[in-house]
Amino acid sequence: MAEEDSSQEKTEEPTERRLQKSKDDGQTARSKELNTTAILLFGALGLVAFGNYMSDKIYNIARYNLDVQREALFDTSTMFKHMSESMWEAMAALAPWLGLVLFAAFLSPLGVGGWLFSTKALAPKMSRLSPLAGIKRMFSANSLVELFKAWAKVLVVGTVAYFVIEYYFQDAMDLQSAPVRPAIKRSAEIVLWAAVILCASTLIIAMVDVPWQIYSHTKKLRMSLQEVKDEFKDTEGKPEVKGRIRQLQREAAQRRMMGAVPDADVVITNPTHYAVALKYTGGAGAPIVVAKGIEETALKIREIAKENNVPQMEAPPLARAIYTHTRIDDEIPEGLYTAVAQVLAYIFQVDQHAKGQGPKPERRPDMPIPADLRVAANAE
Repeated sequence: MAEEDSSQEKTEEPTERRLQKSKDDGQTARSKELNTTAILLFGALGLVAFGNYMSDKIYNIARYNLDVQREALFDTSTMFKHMSESMWEAMAALAPWLGLVLFAAFLSPLGVGGWLFSTKALAPKMSRLSPLAGIKRMFSANSLVELFKAWAKVLVVGTVAYFVIEYYFQDAMDLQSAPVRPAIKRSAEIVLWAAVILCASTLIIAMVDVPWQIYSHTKKLRMSLQEVKDEFKDTEGKPEVKGRIRQLQREAAQRRMMGAVPDADVVITNPTHYAVALKYTGGAGAPIVVAKGIEETALKIREIAKENNVPQMEAPPLARAIYTHTRIDDEIPEGLYTAVAQVLAYIFQVDQHAKGQGPKPERRPDMPIPADLRVAANAE
């Protein structure tokens, strides 16, 4: 049992297929701290950037609603008019800031995990309602990390807040003796920049949380060696299926090869063990091997050649050399140019003699085979 358990340990990194399946199920690494930090920081910077614009709008709204003529108070439509216009003015005041915050909310997921749209994540799961599963989550490593992050946020933000208060303390005290308008403006600046600094301090937590979330998600998706093997079988196919596919591919290639034999210019044979069909298209290219085979395949090539009146010539050394050193649709090796040229010339002379257009060839060609291309007869 010990060996069986150890064999099922999640020691292997998740495969691309496992990661993709996790995304399809709506599960990916997510950092809530990064999302929260992005929204808070962009929101605080938005208040700094659009603060004057927003304050002017709010000032205009307040002035418009407080500065009402006495006659207008007796008009029943005045309140609705003021409310509707104030609402549109307020929307115009908040629109740039809300747009910036919305942009941060959409941008932050790209930092970890990317955008993900999956309806599977919304599907109800009974396991979420299990009390035992809930208790297990309460005492899991992830819960301890969340507790640590909560305390860390209090510590980090509290420490930064202390230094911010200390830095702006004297400025805040000086506001007591300053005129009202400059004091209000300066106090708003202090509050806004203090908010920016405090929001930026949460980046420290996010920088720790992002690697942890990636590690935690990857660890949860780790696979046992057997799972990797099973996935490989599912992806690549079982050996029996792959063997059948290869067999079908060989049969299809065999049919294509046999279909090219009728167009060959000559079939060179062993005569019983090898058969090689060559076609010469002319020009600068060399003759091409359109079909080759041994034993039963060689016999089939000869039969097709005979049925289609393709010339055949017995040349055992040349047939063995071409068969061994070429593949289908390959040109013959350069060292066999002379031998094959002699064969083609001899076949041409025999054909011309059969048509009564030339003398009968006196003898078969020598067909020289270079030593490096020769194949021993016992290789049959």
